[in-house]
Amino acid sequence: MRMLFLGDVVGRPGREAVTARLPGLIDAWKLDLVVVNGENAAGGFGITEAIYEELRAAGADALTLGNHAFDQREALVFIERAPNLVRPLNYPAGTPGRGAALVEARNGARVLVTNIMGRIFMDPLDDPFASLDRALDGAVLGQMVDAILVDFHAETTSEKQAFGHFCDGRASLVVGTHTHVPTADHRILPGGTAFLTDAGMCGAYDGVIGMDKEEPLRRFTRRVPSGRFEPASGPGSLCGVAVETDDATGLAVAVGPVRLGGDLAEARPAFWEA
Repeated sequence: MRMLFLGDVVGRPGREAVTARLPGLIDAWKLDLVVVNGENAAGGFGITEAIYEELRAAGADALTLGNHAFDQREALVFIERAPNLVRPLNYPAGTPGRGAALVEARNGARVLVTNIMGRIFMDPLDDPFASLDRALDGAVLGQMVDAILVDFHAETTSEKQAFGHFCDGRASLVVGTHTHVPTADHRILPGGTAFLTDAGMCGAYDGVIGMDKEEPLRRFTRRVPSGRFEPASGPGSLCGVAVETDDATGLAVAVGPVRLGGDLAEARPAFWEA
């Protein structure tokens, strides 16, 4: 099975990068499943129902979130009628929405998509390791489901890498989000799980993690906020990770970075390119 995961969509440049490129990639790469992190899609903070539908129409089979999941208050309501919108699994009991979704891929495969938040320099949520452990107990890879995709929304590389090893052999892909900078450590772990510390973002890189550079620079140099953070302008890059899995086991057989458009050097999965 062929899966594409796209990192945090930041504002209009990120949305335009996805809507302009994703439909063509689905056809060219014969993708079975596309998952997009949309937690910064609405002006850099949260997601609206209209944007959720826009990204779904572009080809996203599921969307994941993170610490900005409910920055747009309407998300507290519409997430209940958006079964393929996944907020962090380790939010407290009673939080609206769901932390995992069973998604049917284009080839008919059953894919568990889950989103979990780390705790280092983040909100003090439930233990992400124990939370995922419980979820995987009820969805055994290669038996109950055909693939498992884990979006680990966390700040530090150490926690992300530890989480990848914790899931090794039990998930098809563990990919980090949140820090908005694509890392170069894509690999298949010894147990067969594809891993990438951070997928990067879909957004404008001529800024500071997707935001217009002027306000962050003022805050760093003067220590006084003088305005709101706004998404950077300019062409957006589409960043993520491509994974191919074994149909029998659900484990990864190939993984590669995806970087298209904008200011970053291009990267395409060689194993899908003619």
